[in-house]
Amino acid sequence: MPVCILLSVHNGAAFLDALLRSLGQQTHADWRLVWRDDGSTDDGTQIMQRFAASQPAGRCVQITQSAGRLGVAGSFGLLLDHVPAGHAAAFCDQDDVWFPDKLDRAARALSPFHEADRPALYCSRQLLTDSALARLGPSPALPPEPAFSMALTQNIATGCTVMLSPAAIRLVRAAMPPPAGTLHDWWSYLLVSGAGGQVVTDNQPTLYYRQHQSNAVGAPAHVAARALAALRRGPALFMSTFRANVAQLLRHADLLTEQNAALLARLRQALDIPGPAGWLARSRLLRRTPEMQRVALAEQMVFRLWFVLG
Repeated sequence: MPVCILLSVHNGAAFLDALLRSLGQQTHADWRLVWRDDGSTDDGTQIMQRFAASQPAGRCVQITQSAGRLGVAGSFGLLLDHVPAGHAAAFCDQDDVWFPDKLDRAARALSPFHEADRPALYCSRQLLTDSALARLGPSPALPPEPAFSMALTQNIATGCTVMLSPAAIRLVRAAMPPPAGTLHDWWSYLLVSGAGGQVVTDNQPTLYYRQHQSNAVGAPAHVAARALAALRRGPALFMSTFRANVAQLLRHADLLTEQNAALLARLRQALDIPGPAGWLARSRLLRRTPEMQRVALAEQMVFRLWFVLG
């Protein structure tokens, strides 16, 4: 299966060499790197161009269209537009180090969907590290068969591990951009699961995922730490993102299954009811949709409270 690795570079010079070496060591040889600079002020572009010069002709393709800062979701959305037909797409972050079999594991997992009309998304766990690649521990375990209702509550598809089948690429392109506050990885996960596609989770880590001050998102290693951080942030940010995702997905209801579009309509209706009547309506909806949950119990309790309060 041919794979396009999609890389958006933004002031990542400190980590790029390590990432690029790991790309060059992939056991899956049928790949090309499609990349763009997202308004960097360091020498990341020069590092990328040196790497491209060391590779076979045509292996590294720089996208110069829409130069300047687009942001994470906008930059990856533009890169997706440049994936050739018949290729899978693997999102890549500038500060990680891939294990040699990363592409191979993902490509083999998606091989049954290479020519299928049904979209498919692969994602895996990661080994979390500090900025110097000292190990902190694995990311949380992934559920075996995540449902669309679960995707609404939490993103388990960490972007640096995601690979999209050709049908999934077409689906995501048709519904870009995501709403503000939602990145390309969660949006892809929502769309693929919402369209009745296959989400393949791999509980074997496939890369070192650096945690440092410049992370776009980051991933606390412990469930309790994530739940505590969520409580400190409060419900406003999560619920505004939740509402925006529901609204944007409904704008693309024609891409979703009837069942999932109907769930979104019920969610929007319940979220629009103010006061105690809304609390009751949302409590009932949670009871009728038990699969709308987060992976960890502590985080699930926080989600249920915030959802009921609206």
